[in-house]
Amino acid sequence: MGTFPLLYWIFSGLLLRICFSADPFANYELEYSYITASPLGVPQQVIAVNGKFPGPVINVTTNYNVVVNVKNKLDENLLVTWSGIQMRRASWQDGVLGTNCPIPPKWNWTYQFQVKDQIGSFFYYPSLNMQRASGGFGSFVIMNRDIIAIPFNTPDGDIVITIGDWYTRNHTDLRKALDNGKELGMPDGVLINGKGPYRYNTSLVPDGIEHATINVDPGKTYRVRVHNVGVSTSLNFRIQNHNLLLAETEGYYTSQQNYTSLDIHVGQSYSFLVTMDQNASSDYYIVASARFVNQSLWQRVTGVAVLHYSNSKGKAAGPLPDTPNDAYDPSYSLNQAMSIRQNVSASGARPNPQGSFHYGSINVTDVYVLKSLPPVMIDGKLRATYNGISFVNPDTPIRLADAYKVKGDYKLDFPSKPLNRTPIVDRSIINATYKGFIEIILQNNDTVVQTFHLDGYSFFVVGMGYGDWTENNRGSYNRWDAISRSTVQVFSGGWTAVFVSLDNVGVWNLRTDNLDRWYLGQETYMRIINPEDTGNKTELPVPDNVLYCGALSNKQKCASESFLSIDVARTLAALYSACDNFYSNFHSALAFGN
Repeated sequence: MGTFPLLYWIFSGLLLRICFSADPFANYELEYSYITASPLGVPQQVIAVNGKFPGPVINVTTNYNVVVNVKNKLDENLLVTWSGIQMRRASWQDGVLGTNCPIPPKWNWTYQFQVKDQIGSFFYYPSLNMQRASGGFGSFVIMNRDIIAIPFNTPDGDIVITIGDWYTRNHTDLRKALDNGKELGMPDGVLINGKGPYRYNTSLVPDGIEHATINVDPGKTYRVRVHNVGVSTSLNFRIQNHNLLLAETEGYYTSQQNYTSLDIHVGQSYSFLVTMDQNASSDYYIVASARFVNQSLWQRVTGVAVLHYSNSKGKAAGPLPDTPNDAYDPSYSLNQAMSIRQNVSASGARPNPQGSFHYGSINVTDVYVLKSLPPVMIDGKLRATYNGISFVNPDTPIRLADAYKVKGDYKLDFPSKPLNRTPIVDRSIINATYKGFIEIILQNNDTVVQTFHLDGYSFFVVGMGYGDWTENNRGSYNRWDAISRSTVQVFSGGWTAVFVSLDNVGVWNLRTDNLDRWYLGQETYMRIINPEDTGNKTELPVPDNVLYCGALSNKQKCASESFLSIDVARTLAALYSACDNFYSNFHSALAFGN
C-alpha cells in the first residue's frame, strides 16, 4: 500500500504533462471504512471517509478534471454519487445503480469527470442501501475561475456545515425495518458536522455529548455552505442574532435576500453570507430543527452547534432562537421557497449572465406528471412508487446494457401520468428526447414532505402549490427568474413544477432524496440518446476501467483484493481515457473554427 501514492503521482504527472496543459487535474483518494463514534452519546458504527466523519471537503475550480479513487473497506457493495455535479456527457461516472456496477468490498474504482461549467455548493455520499444514514458524506465545493467575477465581495473565509437527522441504529438496522414493512419512526436527533447538540437544555440534552464549534473573527464576513445530508427530515437552519444573506444554491447565484432562518430540505445545499456583526457578549447558537412535525414530540430532534467569536466573553445560554411561527399557516415555507430567485444579471461559471437562457419562452415538448403516494404493500413487501411503479434496478447498468446489446434489462415505457391501476414493481424508465424541453409536475400525495432530485441536470423551479395540480396552475409559473437547482421540495398534499432542457446525453436518475422512500423504490431513470451521434461527440464512450455485473459479469477480469494493482491499472486507464477525450474535443473545436 505504501508504494501506491508514489506510483500514482509519477504516472499522473507524466500523463498530465503530455496531455493536459489547459484544464488541470485534481486528484483525491477517498477510503470508505467503518469506525465507532458516539455523536448522540451512544456508541455506534458509522461510515467514515479517510477516517473522518463527516468526510473531507473536495474543493476544485470550474472546469477542473477530477480524479477520485474510491476504496471500499466496507463489508458490502459501495457506490459514491456526487449530488448536483452534472457529469456532462459522462453518466458512467454518476455513481448510482442504473449507471454503475457497484464496487465490491476490498475493491476500489476510480471516478474521472470534469466539473464542466459549474460553480457552487454540492456534496457527495454513498448511494446504496441507506448507507448515507450511517455517514460517508462530505462537501463538494466548486470555485469560480479568477477571470469570472462573483456577485459579492470576496468573503473573509469559507465555512462548511452539514446538518441532518440521525438514528442511533445504523443503516443496516434501518433497512431491516423497512424490509419488515415498518416505518423508520422519529429520528434520535440532528447532527451538525457529525456531532450532537450543545447542551442548551439539561433535561433534553444529556451530558457528555460533543458538539460542533464554528470559530469566527468579529467584523468578518464568511460564506457559510449548508448541506442537509439527512435521512428524511426537513430542517430549519438559523444562527442566533445573525442574518443569513442567501447567495447561492446548488450551483446558481440567487438574488441576495436576508433571512432570519431558512427551511433546508433533505438533499439541498445553500450558501449564505454571514457577517459577524454582534458584540460577542457570549457565544451564539447555530440551530437545525425539525419542520412539519409535532414540535412537542420532536423536541429532542434538534441540532445545536456554537458560533464562537474570537473575542467572546462567555458561553451561549438561554432559549434557542424561535422557529417560524407557522403551525397554522402551511403556506409560509412554500412562499419562502418561491422567494428564492435567480440572480439573472450575475455570471455563473461562464462570463455570461445566468439569466440569458430565456426558459420561459421555450415551447414545452413533453409533460410528465409524477405522483407519489404513501408506501403500500406490493407482493408482500412495503414499496414506494411514482405513478404506481416501484422501481427495481436492472441487473446490468442501463447504458452498459445498451453498449453490449443486453436484451430485456429494462423497459422504455414509464407512463407520463398516473395510471388507474394496481401498483406494480417494474424496471420501467423514461424514453426522453435529446434536446427536448420538458415540464415535470411532482404531485406529492404522501404524508411527508419529499425532495425530488434529478442527476445530470439543473432544472428551473417554476411553481409550487397545495392541492392537486391542474393545467390552470401554469398561469402562476415564474417564467423569468426561477431558481435553477437539482433538488427541490414537494410539500405533502402539494405539487412542484420544474422545466428541464435535455441537452446532456446519458442515463440520469430521477428520485426522491428521502432515503426511506428511495430505498423502497421511488425512483426511475431518464434515458437521453442523440440518435445522430455516431462518433461519441455528445456522449463519452464506456470507460476503460468500467466494472461489469449482471449479464456482463463474465467480462470482469480483475478479481484481485489488492488495492495497489487495481489502483494503478484503473487510474492509468482513467487518465488515458481523459487524454483521448481531450484530443477528441480539441480536434472537434478546430473543425468548428473555435
